[in-house]
Parts: sequence; structure tokens; C-alpha cells
Amino acid sequence: MARNDASAAAEREKSKRVGALSRLWPFLNPYRTLVGGAALALVLTACVSLILPMAVRRVVDNFGTADAALLNLYFGAAMGLAGLLAVGTGLRYALVTRLGERVVADIRMAVFDRIIGMSPAFFERIMTGEVLSRITTDTTLILSVIGSSISVALRNVLIFFGGLALMLLTSAKLTGLVLLIVPAVIVPILTLGRKLRGLSRENQDWIAASSGSASEALLSVQAVQAFTHEKETRDTFAVVTEKSFDAARRRITTRAVMTVIVIFLVFSGVVGVLWIGANDVRQGSMSAGALVQFVIYSVMVAGAVAALSEIWGELQRAAGATERLVELLDTEDAVQDPAQPAQVPNPVRGQITFEGVSFQYPARPQQSALDGINLVIEPGETVAFVGPSGAGKTTIIQMIQRFYDPQAGQILLDGVALNAMAREDFRRHIALVPQDPVIFASTARENIRFGRPDASDAEVEDAAIAAAAHDFIKALPDGYDSQVGERGVMLSGGQKQRIAIARAILRDAPVLLLDEATSALDAESELAVQRAVDVLARGRTTLIVAHRLATVKKADRIVVMDQGRIVAQGTHDALVVEGGLYARLARLQFTDGQSSAA
Repeated sequence: MARNDASAAAEREKSKRVGALSRLWPFLNPYRTLVGGAALALVLTACVSLILPMAVRRVVDNFGTADAALLNLYFGAAMGLAGLLAVGTGLRYALVTRLGERVVADIRMAVFDRIIGMSPAFFERIMTGEVLSRITTDTTLILSVIGSSISVALRNVLIFFGGLALMLLTSAKLTGLVLLIVPAVIVPILTLGRKLRGLSRENQDWIAASSGSASEALLSVQAVQAFTHEKETRDTFAVVTEKSFDAARRRITTRAVMTVIVIFLVFSGVVGVLWIGANDVRQGSMSAGALVQFVIYSVMVAGAVAALSEIWGELQRAAGATERLVELLDTEDAVQDPAQPAQVPNPVRGQITFEGVSFQYPARPQQSALDGINLVIEPGETVAFVGPSGAGKTTIIQMIQRFYDPQAGQILLDGVALNAMAREDFRRHIALVPQDPVIFASTARENIRFGRPDASDAEVEDAAIAAAAHDFIKALPDGYDSQVGERGVMLSGGQKQRIAIARAILRDAPVLLLDEATSALDAESELAVQRAVDVLARGRTTLIVAHRLATVKKADRIVVMDQGRIVAQGTHDALVVEGGLYARLARLQFTDGQSSAA
């Protein structure tokens, strides 16, 4: 699992607080009318259920009456109550189920809205599969509670107390005997219920871990198969899934034992009390109708207790699920927009300034990704970043998008600090082509249009032509309307890259970020795309990250990085003459290291 056993145990401990369900109220509050209607229907059905035994008593006690009309009246009243009970129950079901579906849909949207805006640091701490488990599995538990369990629980609470009061009115003696059973029933509910809460949380944690394991493996299925890692992956998933099953088995066993004990104690006690009541009828101190009425109330109260013991387990599981969802909703993002964001300069010229920027990734706090970076990139300038892997080149790209905030220094766009503006506002003026192109399970057209959702079909095709993607897209079975599969599995690496470049071209932003944008292209495609990038870069501030120096030779300036520091700046020719790291990299790439590069 993503967390250690101690922290997992600490989180599961929270599930002892069924009061966590109160955190659902903000989602219920907008639908107070629906809640009120459901509550009214619930009270109606509970009251009708409690009145019905009285009608049955009248029928039983008047079996021998000479007045048939009176007996018919009682039968008619009983039928009327039965009809009212049926209508009320149907209405309650409709209102409560609709409420549950509406609230859970709102919760799912709220959690997704929250997570989709979280900075990358959040996803360093939690697996995507676990987030998906919370959005699906945990909300399903909450749906069962809001759409059923809470309603049934409240109805049974009303039946319990109302039935108990009417039992007392029917026969105080027999009711007193029944109440002697209550402590024997409550004790196992409290003791076993405490254990059940912990097991419920543990079960949900392992389900989330199982989802995370499966998601990670399926998203990397080609790598798993390429390295013949199927058996190890299956074994890992099987271990986590078996632990989930084991936790579920222990939870089910505990709940089954609790149910057996409670039901046996309740119904055996009721049978004993009824034996006493039967003797009272024989002795004439109680009518047959009153005994039947008492029996019905006894069964109703006993059934309510049994139902509540079952529902208690569901409430505990839902409390754990609620906590897990609330954790996501309450998570503080490491990157926050200011309460009063500054306006983005209009128009955006594209000057980017790094002032003493130092940064360590949250997952690697001991290692500096950037160390005291001072850099000014002028509007319209094309700047290339080169250096060995891990030098901090891609980190520069991430910092400009404010995926992370530096621990020291600041980054400015046209003189305004990024952390003074809303992220969504200034990111609209940035286009990105990432090293690993992101392709969605949609059409080629919609993947390009992702760069600017309001773009016309003609603009999409113009962008594809500029990115040298038009020809291969037209060759697809349905052209631009062809589905490209999840993560673009229908496309080659170079084709994905050209779709990503077309997307950036369509965005038409003043700042262009190219992170190894041509790394997956063959020589012919690279030349075509490089021409497109040259055209695109005109008049735009362009930052290029590349390992292949041929890609960056024409940049206005090359920034050489090593271990998070800027070690040299200049043109290709000047840096080669200067010697140092860049000259060594150039020599390795252009002359196989056999002679110095000119």
C-alpha cells in the first residue's frame, strides 16, 4: 500500500466516529425540500405501520360480533391503512433514492473538481487508482446509505420507540418483561460494533490499494508485457486483493456473529414474553385481540432492533468512506491561487524572469532540482535549455507553468510574479508540447482541438498541416474523426508527438514551451516539424528543452544546465569555442567524441 501500517491504522481509527456522516450535510443542504418530503413520507409510513395493529386488534376482538357492518368497517379501515402504507412507502423510496443519487453525483463532481486542480505534488503522495477508488467505491457506499440505510434506520427508530410506547399501552406487564432483554441486546451491538468499524475502514483501504495496483499495471501494460512481468504483476495484484478479501471476510464474519446474537436474544425473549401473554389470555386478564396487537408490536420492535444492528454496520462503512472523501476535499494544495489575484498583463509580451529561484521536489527534499537560478528571457526570444539528464531543464518548464512553487526566489511573467496571478489566467497564454505527449481516447480532431476548444474544423486542420500531421490523419480510416484509442494506442510515437505539436500551434499562445518536442520523430518528420516550430516561434517567447543539440542550434540563446545550476549561456558557436560542458556534449553528438566540434 501507499502508506505504512501505522498510518493506515491511524486512519482506520477515525471510522469509529459515525458522526463523520454529518460531513455529508453540506451536500444535502441544497435539497432541503427533497429531504423534507422524504422525511414526511417516512413519518407517515411509520405512523401507519404503528396504527395498523390497532385495526387488526379490533378485527380479532369482533370476530364473534353479531353486527357484520362493524366487522366490515374494521376490515375496510385495515385495507385503507394498508393502501396508505403502500403509497407512503413507494413515495419514500422514490424521494430518498432520488436524493441519494443526486447527492452522490454532487459528491463525485466535487471530489473530481477538487482533484483535477491539484498540483503535481499531490499525486506524488497518492496513487491515481486510489483516487478513482474513492470516487467510485466510496461514493457507492454513501449512495447505499443516503438512498436506503439512513431512511430505513430512521424508520426503524420511529418503529422502535413508537412500538415500545404502544406495547406499554397495550400491556405494561409484558412490556416490562420485554425491556429486560434490551441490555442483553445492546452489549453485543456495542462491543462487536467497535471491532466492525475498524474492519470496515481496513477493507476500504485495501480495496483502494487494489484499484491503485490495477490502474498502475493497466496504464503500463505494454511495459509489463515487454519485460515479461505478467506473473509478478499478477502476484502483486493477487496479494493486495486477497488482503482486501481477508479484511472483508473478517468484517462479514463479525457482522454475521453480531446479527446472530442480536436476533436470537430478541426473538427468544419475545417468545418467552408471549408465552406469558398466552397464559394471561387463558385466564381472561387479557383479550385475544390485545395479545395479537402486542405480538405484532413485539415483532415490529424486534425487527426494528435487528434491522438497526444490520444498518449500523452499513453506517460505519459509509462513515469510513465519508472520511476518505472528505480527506480529498479538505486536502490543502501546495500551490494556491491568491485571494485577490493580480491581472495578467494585457497583452502578454512573454518576458519570463527567474530571480534567485531554488527548488526541491517534495518527494526529494534533500536534492536541489534548481539552485539559485537567475535568468531573463526577453519577449520573442527563443531560448534552448541543454544539459545532462537531471540537470533541471524540465523543472524550468514546470516552474513556468507553476506546477510547483520555488522554496526561494520568484518567477515573473512580464514583470508580474506568477504566484500573484490566478494559475488559470496566465496558463491561457502558454502552449506546451510535453516530452511524453498526452493523447486522449477521442478523435484526432478533438485531440488537436484540446488546445483551443472553440477552434473551427478549418483551424484544426491548418494546425495539423503546420505540424506535419495532416497527411497521416487523412490516411486514418475516418480521417480527422478517427478514434485514436486510450492514450493514443492507435498512433505511433511520432504521430502522437505531431498531434501534440498541432495542439500547441492551435493554442496560438505568446509563450511556447517545447519539452523534447521532436524526440520521438524520425529524421524526415523532425525536419518537417522543425520548420513548423520555426514558423510558430516567430514573435513568440519560445523555450526549448532538448538532448539532441541539432534541435537547438538555431536558438537565439542556449542555456547550459548541470545539477540545477546555469553553467553557461550563449550561441551554439560561442559555447563550442568556450569549451566546457556544452562543447563536450556537442563533440559527443556531432563527431562521436573523436574530435572537437567546430
